Amino acid sequence: MFFGNIDRRTVGMVLLACIVISLLLSGEFGALLLTIPGVIIAMTFHEYAHAWMADRLGDTTPRAQGRLTLNPVSHIDPVGIILLLFAHIGWGRPVEINPNNFTSNKSRATCELLVALARTCNELYFSIYIYGNLLCIMVFRGCYMVLV
Repeated sequence: MFFGNIDRRTVGMVLLACIVISLLLSGEFGALLLTIPGVIIAMTFHEYAHAWMADRLGDTTPRAQGRLTLNPVSHIDPVGIILLLFAHIGWGRPVEINPNNFTSNKSRATCELLVALARTCNELYFSIYIYGNLLCIMVFRGCYMVLV
């Protein structure tokens, strides 16, 4: 590309160094350290839900591309992460599907809808799960404080 003989890893390290320096100078570094892991985990589960549902409906494209995994590296888009750091808007690498590969007895439109809704159901499940755990922690902590 336009970098000549410079390795992609070198460019990535230079960009990472620039990001860290700018964040240290802006004072948002602590908040970012707490936010970035959660965003990466959410992005990973988000994209995995799409890949899982497409695979369940018979499309082998996500499996062939190595997207049917909970490894965050396969779901992170470098440009999306950099913009997340600087502009507070970002994205993961989208899961590619081929509607012609669906082997389900449902129509193509229904299968595509199910792949799109898998993300929403996944995020709804996790929000209820986390809320339930926090509620249990608050209740048991409150009971413990009353007993003591």
